[in-house]
Amino acid sequence: MCSRKNLVCQCVNPNLNQVYHKMPELPEVETTRRGIATHIKGQIIKTVIVREQRLRWKVPKNLSKTLTGQQVQQINRRGKYLLIKCNQGHLIIHLGMSGNLRILATDTPIKKHDHVDIIFTNDICLRYHDPRRFGCILWTSEPVLNHRLLVNLGIEPLEMEPELMGKYLYKHAQRRRMAVKQYIMNAQIIVGVGNIYANEALFLAGIHPLKTAGSLNLEDYQRLANKIQQILNQAIKMGGTTLRDFTNSSGNPGYFSQKLQVYGRAGLDCVQCGNTIEQQKIGQRASYYCPVCQLSEL
Repeated sequence: MCSRKNLVCQCVNPNLNQVYHKMPELPEVETTRRGIATHIKGQIIKTVIVREQRLRWKVPKNLSKTLTGQQVQQINRRGKYLLIKCNQGHLIIHLGMSGNLRILATDTPIKKHDHVDIIFTNDICLRYHDPRRFGCILWTSEPVLNHRLLVNLGIEPLEMEPELMGKYLYKHAQRRRMAVKQYIMNAQIIVGVGNIYANEALFLAGIHPLKTAGSLNLEDYQRLANKIQQILNQAIKMGGTTLRDFTNSSGNPGYFSQKLQVYGRAGLDCVQCGNTIEQQKIGQRASYYCPVCQLSEL
């Protein structure tokens, strides 16, 4: 049995009833990667069923012909993209705003918005579900990191030492006038720091989200890099965050949402100083901060 503190362990339950729901940020995508890898790595694709081709970009018409007979060799992640390596190329999957992947038995009844099934010779099915259809399933036989969706992505935040990442962020922030929150959410600078985790990391680092990126010093960025890694690793360990339509496979909210210290807490007391958490939009995204713990000259 899974404990409340280890919801992600449901990803490896062998009863083939797992659900890997909404994955808009890096921890949720990484949780999905680890969950599906357990079941499909090394498996041979029997067929692909495409019920709805119209995702963000059209699913390739010949996808079933291309994939049939290929073996899944690796399941990797680049930013928020899942990269499923096969013998002759890569599937590139993005879950958009509402997509999820489920490992199911092949006779599992179809639900509305179940758009694509990848069926394996061991009679399990990787099913893609996406009500809003903002995700994508693409194929490339070229070097995958050269694909137009991936080639301009920034650094992976969990693949560098915090000190080096801090130096990188500091170097690329010079003369930038944008708010630091927008800066660390720029996927061409650093991938996977979505809105929730940007709010949380800035709070833990004691940096006001409206402070201009170019005004922070090296020490600030090294502290921020450390907190970005801390919050992402914590979220991955706890299996992702609850968003509007994110649930784990039991239908309960993700555990990590209970640990959020600033995001979604406008009007509540700061967990550190007791002052009131404030909210405003920065770059059209809701931003939450403590005016005391994150006080700085803007």
